[in-house]
Amino acid sequence: MAKKRTVSRPARRLTGRDLDTFERIKKLADQVCESAELNRDPTFAIPSRTLSNVRYCRAKKILEMGTATSLRQLFNLNQAKSYMQLLLIASGCNSLLYEGKTTSLRGLYYMLKHSIPGAGEPTFHDQSESDPIIEDLEVTMSALREELHLYAEKRGDLVGEITLVDSGDTIRCDRMGSGGYGIPSIVESDIIQFKDCKAKFILHVEKGTVWQRFNEDKFWKKNNCLLTHGGGQPSRGVRRLLFRLHEELGLPIYCLLDNDPWGYYIYSVIKQGSINLAYESRRMAIPEAKFLGIRSKDYEACGLSSNVQITLNDSDRKRARQIAQYPWFTGKKAWQQEIAKMLDNGFKLEVESLLSKHISYVTEEYTPKKIHEQDWLD
Repeated sequence: MAKKRTVSRPARRLTGRDLDTFERIKKLADQVCESAELNRDPTFAIPSRTLSNVRYCRAKKILEMGTATSLRQLFNLNQAKSYMQLLLIASGCNSLLYEGKTTSLRGLYYMLKHSIPGAGEPTFHDQSESDPIIEDLEVTMSALREELHLYAEKRGDLVGEITLVDSGDTIRCDRMGSGGYGIPSIVESDIIQFKDCKAKFILHVEKGTVWQRFNEDKFWKKNNCLLTHGGGQPSRGVRRLLFRLHEELGLPIYCLLDNDPWGYYIYSVIKQGSINLAYESRRMAIPEAKFLGIRSKDYEACGLSSNVQITLNDSDRKRARQIAQYPWFTGKKAWQQEIAKMLDNGFKLEVESLLSKHISYVTEEYTPKKIHEQDWLD
């Protein structure tokens, strides 16, 4: 029988979240030691991050990961390197937990990059080799990379009447000037806590340029809401923050995105989750999110000029048809009509096209009317 091992605790006091992550890393290490003591091939079963292993749960209205796994074996010459890279990544994250530090994905890559003694082989040739291993560790441990003290580049901003505490600093998001509050990569409850919030809903726009128009026009103040953007495809930090604001404060979320396959996909990710992160949909997906626009019908309804049309290319058409076949869209007549209308139009529209009416048309007329009339897609 394998002997019970004791692992020294970090000198600093761990938060509840960090303690849980620490125990998961310890359990991973124990598996290796136990296999060695029992003369077994050390092996990890890593859940498969493939389309075939993802399903749409109609009851929960989110994407979920299936049960399929792939083995990572130390004594398999084709897998030995990636096996050891997984342990190296785990060791690096364990050190971050011990020290109470965080670093970027690239920072961890440089922390762990070295030549293996006696072999002259580098641990990682470049970051494109280490990033997928980080994802392997996440899914194996059922942990977000943020829980491993890793962050990505900050992308996205927030403005509105909410007070929050970020790493001990109290921040009023209605007093952040023209730049707003930059949404960090790590937004978990031990880092960010919500205090006073007077907002009644969240308006999430696709791009920073559109967000700037809404911020300058003080849309958030006139309409008593929080205003966010994700710089296009929202980062995990933005999605987690939206999820927390929705779940913990009960704020409805309306998405103002481009009328094109990319805008539809962004909405799909916010609402149902993504294939790559299906194992974390329960902490990111927001099934109640609404698609406010811009809509295919708005070209005529808003009296837009032909000058704002962007012709669909073959890639756009192919992508639109793929999205129409997503399980969460196939049974929705309104979405099928929306996508069909765009294809029939032969062109796509950006939210900025509404500015052709006048500079504040989107903030003063279009969006307030859509929300008041509940004219959205679900």
